[in-house]
Amino acid sequence: MEIKDKKALIAMSGGVDSSVAACLMKESGYDCIGATMKLFSNEDVRGNSSYLPENVNASRSYRCSSLNNVGISRDHSCCSLEDVEDARSVARSLGMPYYVFNFAERFRETVIDAFVSAYENGRTPNPCIDCNRYLKFEKLFLRARELFCDYVVTGHYARIEQEETTGRFLLKKAVDDTKDQSYVLYSLTQEQLAHIKFPLGGLQKTQVRQIAEEHGFINAKKADSQDICFVQNGKYGEFIESYTGREYLQGNFVDQDGNILGQHNGIIRYTVGQRKGLGIALGQPMYVKKIDPAANTVTLGTNEELFTTALTAKDINLISAEYLDAPMRVKAKVRYRHKEQWATAEQLDEDTLRVVFDEPQRAITAGQAVVLYDGDVVVGGGTIVHAG
Repeated sequence: MEIKDKKALIAMSGGVDSSVAACLMKESGYDCIGATMKLFSNEDVRGNSSYLPENVNASRSYRCSSLNNVGISRDHSCCSLEDVEDARSVARSLGMPYYVFNFAERFRETVIDAFVSAYENGRTPNPCIDCNRYLKFEKLFLRARELFCDYVVTGHYARIEQEETTGRFLLKKAVDDTKDQSYVLYSLTQEQLAHIKFPLGGLQKTQVRQIAEEHGFINAKKADSQDICFVQNGKYGEFIESYTGREYLQGNFVDQDGNILGQHNGIIRYTVGQRKGLGIALGQPMYVKKIDPAANTVTLGTNEELFTTALTAKDINLISAEYLDAPMRVKAKVRYRHKEQWATAEQLDEDTLRVVFDEPQRAITAGQAVVLYDGDVVVGGGTIVHAG
């Protein structure tokens, strides 16, 4: 089948990256359809007044789905009304059909509820990974099949290649290492990789903006989204309290020996490695080392006490191989902004990885993902359940 006979569903967030991805697919000869996902309603985040300005006009309807309470305007985030308007404008300029799909219930169940549960249990989640896993490359995948599309296309900075000898699909880092997003894509399966296109993987960000400007896209100079879309002000504790309607009790800050150092304001407000916002003076810099939901305590330690050499991960997904038959030398990242470090990875069973670093790493945190690399190829990854 020639490219001109192939259909692609473009996930359009309203940002410059997904807009240029759509443009490149269209210019390559694909029959393209634009789609924006409605991920949450204002009711999902009610209680935080910053989400409910009086001048929000949420009565407009669009092709295929209502945008009632799709989200409201804010800088450096996504899922706002302006984002939808920008995506629709680009789709129109490219002559593409455009839809908005209501995935709010699935987003609430798999992303927001998981986010809240993680903090309630002393873990630190990465909702962007969950959004990719359960929304972009699950729900949107199913919708693409309903529309008889051959590919789902996003503006992620990553590359997909097929290995000639085995036929296995590989996920690789982007050419622009300052924008690489392979870390948040480690959960992709072989079936998904066979039907995904990342047109920006071989480009620099400057090139992407230049393409957008050359085509006169309304969002050519739009700032990249940085915040978690359903938590505008970065105050996770306030969001969780308003979302659940629950009060999270104060408890004790303790040291390594269990000595009480002061009072914390609820474990949902803390994460391993945190220093700012503790609200106590101890004569030396102290950091969150451990969170114990059962005892409702937060253990503090010095910076040196945050370093560990090993971790255990569950809920794993391997890409470059089906199974690690022997310990493997890799480079590993334990958070998105973490510089990958040399380590040895061993698969203990179908769903467990043990990773031992050559050098101690700071603040390895339960709930975050560990992602393994062999050069620029993603070996796989999993969710950290234990450090040490």
